[in-house]
Amino acid sequence: MSSTIKSPWIIHYDASSCNGCDIEVLACLTPLYDVERFGIINTGNPKHADILLVTGSVNERNISVLQQIYEQMIEPKVVIACGICATTGGIFKECYNTLGGVDKAVPVDVYAPGCAVRPEAIIDAVVIGLSILEQKRVALAQGKLVSETTAECVTAADKIVDGQTVRAAALKITKG
Repeated sequence: MSSTIKSPWIIHYDASSCNGCDIEVLACLTPLYDVERFGIINTGNPKHADILLVTGSVNERNISVLQQIYEQMIEPKVVIACGICATTGGIFKECYNTLGGVDKAVPVDVYAPGCAVRPEAIIDAVVIGLSILEQKRVALAQGKLVSETTAECVTAADKIVDGQTVRAAALKITKG
């Protein structure tokens, strides 16, 4: 068992959520749940983090920031999507500028659904993420881990509505 499994560092990014899930993430740090007893430390630097914990849906304004944070993290790394907005886009899925869940921007390893996601579910997701992190660490040591790339440039025009992208529908209207 490696030191990253015994003491993982987490970076939390709020990708335009309603702050319900953010409050629950912070609740994990309080004495009631006290994730620090497991060695889990919240950091503000992606270069120190092993786990990226994301709340909220991805939109055009934050997709590049989320991808930059992901790319700055050192391998092996795990991404956890916390809350229904981070997993699917949630109630904001139909908004014009919302692209969807976190998996539209970066590869996600663990999903923790809920609105708002409970602190117990966040802790469970981190524990699952730790086992995935250990598997990735072993694969990296054996030279078998291939880093997953981030999504190509995606915009709200690429969002599928009524079976076609917004871009295609707009082109039909202008040509039609």
